[in-house]
Amino acid sequence: MKLLVDERDVKFVLYEQLRIEELCKSPLYSDFSREMFDMALDQAEKLAEKEFLPANVKGDREGCRFDNGAVRAPESFHAPYQRYCEGGWLAMSDPEEVGGQGFPFCVTNACIEFFGAANWSLLMYPGLTHGAGRLLQRFGSPGLQDLYLLKMFSGEWSGTMCLTEPAAGSDVGNLNTKATRLPDGTFKIRGQKIFISSGMHDLTENIVHMVLARIDGAPKGTRGISIFLVPRLRIDENGELVDNDVTCSGVEHKMGIHGSATCSLNFGEENGCIGYLMGEENKGMRIMFEMMNEARLFVGMQGLCHGSSAYLHALRYARERVQGSAVERLKDADAPRIPIIEHPDVRRMLLFMKSSTEGMRAMLYMAAYCLDRVRAAGSEEERELYQGHLDLLIPICKSVGSDLGFRVCETAIQVYGGYGFITEYPVEQMLRDCKIASIYEGTNGIQALDLVGRKLTINRGKLLKSALKASTEILVKIRKNFNLREMVGIYEEAQESLIQATKFFALKSVTDEFHVPVLYAKPYLDLFGDVVMGFMLLWQAHLADRRLQEIYRDHGAADDKSRRKLLEENRSAAFYFGKIASARFFMSQVLTLAPGKARGIMNNDLSPMEIPADGFVLG
Repeated sequence: MKLLVDERDVKFVLYEQLRIEELCKSPLYSDFSREMFDMALDQAEKLAEKEFLPANVKGDREGCRFDNGAVRAPESFHAPYQRYCEGGWLAMSDPEEVGGQGFPFCVTNACIEFFGAANWSLLMYPGLTHGAGRLLQRFGSPGLQDLYLLKMFSGEWSGTMCLTEPAAGSDVGNLNTKATRLPDGTFKIRGQKIFISSGMHDLTENIVHMVLARIDGAPKGTRGISIFLVPRLRIDENGELVDNDVTCSGVEHKMGIHGSATCSLNFGEENGCIGYLMGEENKGMRIMFEMMNEARLFVGMQGLCHGSSAYLHALRYARERVQGSAVERLKDADAPRIPIIEHPDVRRMLLFMKSSTEGMRAMLYMAAYCLDRVRAAGSEEERELYQGHLDLLIPICKSVGSDLGFRVCETAIQVYGGYGFITEYPVEQMLRDCKIASIYEGTNGIQALDLVGRKLTINRGKLLKSALKASTEILVKIRKNFNLREMVGIYEEAQESLIQATKFFALKSVTDEFHVPVLYAKPYLDLFGDVVMGFMLLWQAHLADRRLQEIYRDHGAADDKSRRKLLEENRSAAFYFGKIASARFFMSQVLTLAPGKARGIMNNDLSPMEIPADGFVLG
């Protein structure tokens, strides 16, 4: 039993649900085929299992070492990092002219799941490099691209993004890092950044930082922020690498992702740090969001990666761990002991984990697919449609992926019982590694504000209206499936609850109670996420039911007894039955709560705002 990713479900989402082979009809992806996609997935799985996974526990226990300004990544990370770069995985979905392979991003995203499930801390190094490289590719001058881009996309040099400061976390507009203009068009950079993932390490010779700073005289707040390329080692007029006055003052000792170097960086302590403007002045936040969208989808994948592996480990443990007797023989001291997978409560937890990981996978892969449709669009109208779907999905993917991934890891520990709480078993590390996902790249509260304050208000709700229209086109087909009528009813009630909550927010936003949508933005995002995942799982159930009925007919299984026997003998039939079970469980246990969640959002309870600060404590 493989313990990283359910490869069968990956291919179900890619080929049966999203039908990504149709991308090959577009000129952009015409050189690809399903055979090439399968080959990439197979190679990613092998590299993840043989190189990334063995380094994971070692990296967690060794951590990153800080030694007089130098940072040492875990020794076990060096070889797999090189194998990853040599295989061209870092720029897998980028154009050939920048060293990439041009794969559809949805295939790259699926490969990321294998690598991330095997060793998330290690994957963060090339993951951040890719985001920084994409920023350089889009907003850097031709001269900067010539100097840095190929080395970044090859992994020879790495990259970061530097936003957070001691006095400016989520409040980015309060940053203090300064940029002073020089006669040659470059800038002197001076300031401090904290919590910088991959900020300093020895996996690569050079690190290229994307730094937010305020040019002298620029407006206060986010309107006056610019973004600069600031290499640790800059290239001088002779083409030599020279020190650029970027130093590390320490690494953080964290709850998880110990193998990822989280650093405090000082820029320009000796007044010798040179930065190069990216894009236009005072447009730094807008430019950074180009990188943040990719980063937020990447973090949503983190939750899926940890949740996927945690579920598979818990499933194997439940099948092997013998404890207790069957529920109907609890009082019989002579009853044989059974695997805990036979216990109802364990089965409930396993199906929660299964439905959650499958829903997350479908949602996150859909976001990646939308990006491909944007890139391959044959018209501006098509491009705008799929960009809108992607923009709406990003905060949901990041928040739901990170929150639910953590819950899956937590439930996996519960399946293990006491063994899950100790370091000898892997799910303990998965929980620790996963927690940060709901915090970095914009806390999930920030994601909720992005959804409510920005995405829902674009063109009077155009993004949501377009998404509902697209889902309705699929629902029309699903409604004809008599076997799913109960699930369809639950879903449609949940969707209507979301629509009513959205209208409530729209009304409140134009009254003196405009703070209500802000107060309940996160519960609203959670409700939105439930509906999105419910739709994806219902869609899957429809596809699976059609295929399962075909298998029943092909094998002459016309009654319950013969079908049950077939499910025990035919793995394909069992897989499709499991897809329907996942959807049914999610509908009955999660989506049935949607009307109550919507009422909670719309009841206008202002107690969190009305309680005095001293009311939160006893004394």
